[in-house]
Amino acid sequence: MQIRKSTIADLDEIMKIYDYARTYMAANGNANQWLDGYPRRELVISDISNGKSYVCYNDSTILGTFYFGIEAEPTYKCIYEGNWINDEKYGVIHRIATNGIQKGIAAHCINWCMAEVGNIRIDTHKQNIPMQKVLTRCEFSYCGIVYMQNGDERIAFQKLR
Repeated sequence: MQIRKSTIADLDEIMKIYDYARTYMAANGNANQWLDGYPRRELVISDISNGKSYVCYNDSTILGTFYFGIEAEPTYKCIYEGNWINDEKYGVIHRIATNGIQKGIAAHCINWCMAEVGNIRIDTHKQNIPMQKVLTRCEFSYCGIVYMQNGDERIAFQKLR
């Protein structure tokens, strides 16, 4: 498996992956995350244009996608019922999703990001048990609760190399 920056040519396949992920989450007890078609096409185009969208692929098949940036995430400035492990420079992963064809894609993407920066912060919905299991397998530490710009609560995790 390889990882590269997404291109506009990947957009339709990325959107299919997000469609699959929404359906999968709803069928597995997480019907409250990524509502109303989130992430929308315009957001993914913006991610691609800003060089923050990535795909994981094998041969010519895109297996997963995610947002990755080595940047401060504004919604991580305040954390409740816990603390971040440190305040050093970190990478942030958002909107990670796979097409469900092959196991281990999310962990592969997360490990790739970790190799890039060595300090990762990520959040997920409290009902997103599959993602929480991936984070546990990848040895992330639970850090507390963060709130999205729209007020939605997320549980936050961090890992250091």
